[in-house]
Amino acid sequence: MRYGMVIDLERCIGCNACTVACKQKNATPQGTFWCKVTTTEEGEYPKAYRKHMPTLCNHCENAVCVNVCPTGATYKREDGIVMVDTDKCIGCRYCIAACPYGARTFNFGDKATYFPELKEANPYEQAYTGKFKKGTVTKCIFCADRIDEGNPLPACAQACPTQARIFGDMDTNEMQQHLVSGAYVPRPDQRTEPNVYYLPR
Repeated sequence: MRYGMVIDLERCIGCNACTVACKQKNATPQGTFWCKVTTTEEGEYPKAYRKHMPTLCNHCENAVCVNVCPTGATYKREDGIVMVDTDKCIGCRYCIAACPYGARTFNFGDKATYFPELKEANPYEQAYTGKFKKGTVTKCIFCADRIDEGNPLPACAQACPTQARIFGDMDTNEMQQHLVSGAYVPRPDQRTEPNVYYLPR
């Protein structure tokens, strides 16, 4: 069992449904995005186009974030999902410096609310008060809690209206078929062996 994801860039329309679903499901602090989509303009007229690039933690086989963590706060489960134990995290940020994908965020403990005019956190924000510890690192965990509860998809993959995100066990024939059809990994020069692949546009 080795969980991973294949993202079809031909199908991605840059709607950011994945970004919103991740935010809603995980209630990450303001300014923290575990899942995001960057858009760039490629080519030249008359063949110019907009390229949408979804990014998240790559849950690498050779996870350098795990290797550099001095306390074991960052660890990899048997199913390949890279996790963070905030009770062990000392906020040294070695993992942030080591990650070549910019997939991690440090929680400075800012208590900003999304609606400052209300002068207090809204009920949704209040419900998640205390979920994130000040001075620790956070990142995408492939919605491991959903998977443990029997839901086969992370929130981002379930919300994608074009099914651009294909999630599953990378060792199955179904997932391997996507890999042999031209899938590539970001920053192969880093030799981290990511478990997030991209199908070119």
